[in-house]
Amino acid sequence: MAQTLLLRLPTAGQDETEWLIVDDADDSQTTRQRGSLTLAAAVSRGGRVVALAPATQILLAEPELPPGSGVKLARAVPFALEEQLTEDIDQLNFAIGRRHANGGTPVAVVSRSVLQGWLADLRAAGLEPFALYPDISLIPENPGQTVLWLEQGRLAVRRPGTLPFAVELSPVSEALVVAGVIADPLDTTSHVKGLESAVLFVTREDWARSQKEFEQLADKFGSLKVQLLPDGPLPWLARGLKTTDAVNLLQGEFAKDTDFGARWRQWRTPALLAAGLLTVHVAAQALQIRQAKHETATLDSQIATVFSGAMPAEVIQDPRRQMQSRLDRIHKSGAGPEYFLRALKALSGAMAMIPQTSIDALSYREGSGDLKVTAPSLAALSQLSQLIGKQGMTAEIQSSTPIGGGVEAHLQLRSQTPRAKK
Repeated sequence: MAQTLLLRLPTAGQDETEWLIVDDADDSQTTRQRGSLTLAAAVSRGGRVVALAPATQILLAEPELPPGSGVKLARAVPFALEEQLTEDIDQLNFAIGRRHANGGTPVAVVSRSVLQGWLADLRAAGLEPFALYPDISLIPENPGQTVLWLEQGRLAVRRPGTLPFAVELSPVSEALVVAGVIADPLDTTSHVKGLESAVLFVTREDWARSQKEFEQLADKFGSLKVQLLPDGPLPWLARGLKTTDAVNLLQGEFAKDTDFGARWRQWRTPALLAAGLLTVHVAAQALQIRQAKHETATLDSQIATVFSGAMPAEVIQDPRRQMQSRLDRIHKSGAGPEYFLRALKALSGAMAMIPQTSIDALSYREGSGDLKVTAPSLAALSQLSQLIGKQGMTAEIQSSTPIGGGVEAHLQLRSQTPRAKK
């Protein structure tokens, strides 16, 4: 059963991380665990790996980019964000998400060296990430409230329909002011806006440290609901893993090489159908070839039978070629093929009327055919000559010799209207 190892990368100065395993079929989760990346790799059991990177080192923005995709769109991103960038664009990696309905396109920007360091740590532990997301990207969106996530000195904010962002500032009241969640008590010039309703997600430890501050700021919110995370934020973030539109940092030169397992699962059914169709096609072609060979053998046998009947004195070697050679010689001798075929038709029709009559030899030249015929009697031989005559041919008996059980004779076969020579 497919599983995903969801882990958070260690923050700067830490060696330990936390992770859990998500069952892709029913979204069930194992208990959160802590330890080194090497230990996480040992318990992952070869499943897909999704890593969460600290968003404080990543810029999330949603510029309006020109239409396009691929390389053309990637080239436009640095120019759209140039006012927000402080580093040389050659030192940055730009990852692009799916364009939103409002025209904005999510973009994540991170230092190339930082990204390379994260990947080096993961690979050193034996982990090859399928995706690498900013951790705050998995904060679930609440349509009616601002979602706050407080973790140690970092406050993450996600308003409905906007990208999340994080502020690292103490105390909490100043972080809330900088984030624009509550009004700045020292600013009397700005427009007074309505109080914001929010829901705060926080661990028990962080709530114990910040509870008094939030209680003092209660009147700064339209409403404030607190949701404790007894198992830490990772199980909470894992709920949005399937539905997230987070930007994967592994793009361009950092894109993961082909995930053959995922590709195979995606294309397995079409591939099996294609293989089945190919098998059926090959079987059908093989059957047609077999039938064609059988028909060819039958035709060759019939040709050999006709050849032996028409030219019994010749030894059969290649009936088709021998028959064609004989026809070519007849054509070169001056007798047109139509005369030869006409003579054969007249002869075969007459012989069919007289049983026990056979042709022992046949030659044809210059509109005249010489036949060696065996007949049961002289009367049968005379009848054969008369029948041929009715077909428009002349059959003259040149000689006859009695043999046991019949007569052997030489006939000369001519057309009654011979073709004039040119």
